[in-house]
Amino acid sequence: MKKAILIAAAALLSIGAGAQTIGENELKEIQGSFVKDPATVAIQNILSHNTDINTLASNLSNEGKLDTYFKYNVDVKGITNQRSSGRCWLFASLNELRPMAAKKFNVKEFYFSQNFCSFWDLFEKSNLFLENIIRTAGKDATDREVETYLKSPVGDGGVWNLFVDVAEKYGVVPASVMPETAQSNSTGNMRKILNEKLRDGAWTLRQMRADGAKEKALRAEKIEIMKQVYRILALSLGEPPVEFTWKYVDKDGKQQVIKSTPKEFYASVAPKDFNMKTMVMIMNDPTREYYKLYDIQNYRNTYEGFNWIYLNLPNEDIKEMALASIKDNRPLYISCDVGKYASREDGWLDLNLYDYQSLYGITINMDKKARILTRQSGSSHAMLLVACDTDENDKPVKWKFENSWGATSGNNGYMILTDEWFDEYLFRIVVDKKYMPERILKLLKQKPVQVPVWDYMN
Repeated sequence: MKKAILIAAAALLSIGAGAQTIGENELKEIQGSFVKDPATVAIQNILSHNTDINTLASNLSNEGKLDTYFKYNVDVKGITNQRSSGRCWLFASLNELRPMAAKKFNVKEFYFSQNFCSFWDLFEKSNLFLENIIRTAGKDATDREVETYLKSPVGDGGVWNLFVDVAEKYGVVPASVMPETAQSNSTGNMRKILNEKLRDGAWTLRQMRADGAKEKALRAEKIEIMKQVYRILALSLGEPPVEFTWKYVDKDGKQQVIKSTPKEFYASVAPKDFNMKTMVMIMNDPTREYYKLYDIQNYRNTYEGFNWIYLNLPNEDIKEMALASIKDNRPLYISCDVGKYASREDGWLDLNLYDYQSLYGITINMDKKARILTRQSGSSHAMLLVACDTDENDKPVKWKFENSWGATSGNNGYMILTDEWFDEYLFRIVVDKKYMPERILKLLKQKPVQVPVWDYMN
């Protein structure tokens, strides 16, 4: 009996002096707070018989206040569709180059092959994963870095610097040269198979290391694993061309023929300032100090490539540069938390779109910093920023994204966001240095603060 009491006391201490379970009294108090007055019963009846909460929470006072007029617009044409894949970052990056290519080749619209770039992105990510496994092979499997790699070997998501790395190494091609396949349009099952193969390879490499294998033997085994990775990708996506012939008809009705390699083609369509030396990735992250450079460990695809290095800035500075770029007919790569206060059908992103708190009679008081740290919000989707509307003082009031969900999604393929939504849910943007004031350019001389591979903004 005495032993049982001691065990129970120890258990209570382990829970913590201030902790307690939900007992009968606490449960009565909580249940008593739910008073079924007529208004509450009406809301309960409505919610229990209608599955679309957004329709019920639509803010009547907001209707009729949103318009599609924009003072400043970038010249873009044609909407792309990433289908059931996580390649939004790749679509956004290539969409930035599409108007330039269309002008160069004198065509109404131009489309790149996302499938070509995706092949090499996944291939390079696989190699980087295996290199990280070799580097950490002596660490315990429960080490946080090792766990991070094994939890998600490769995915088809990414950010702008990954596109630059893979495009500069392998090039780009027109869409017709390497068209989409069933697996590129719906990548889920292919990625499951690829990741299982990579984890299988990681297990082999770690076992070899435990058995005393030298680095040369580990890298020889890595090549054997990469042969199977290539096979998975080639069977699913098609084999990327080493060189190609592209035939097209220009706006004057003339047939044109281009013979090229993917790298030569990329050099012909990408502007000289479209690289990591002249373009800067910027973040609005209120959880960290502003006006500082940050480097996320291992956030790249090629082993020799650039990590995701970003300058953390307040939104006021970001908007100033974004507006300058749009006024100069230059779109910008961005990423945001597109699922928050969004109407996918109408293409609106507005903090006043839905009033969930009034519908449920609750209060939610988190700011952007709190949402990030509690994992309530984070960057989930990349698009292209192509327009801005301003007031009489030339201050932004709303913006427009070119999306990659097809022309039938949103506002004819575009999404319109209020300036207030920009503040709360836009995270990343890529800006050419020529649109950055001198006081911001000076910040790029700092040594970046490196954050770990498991960082919450990764």
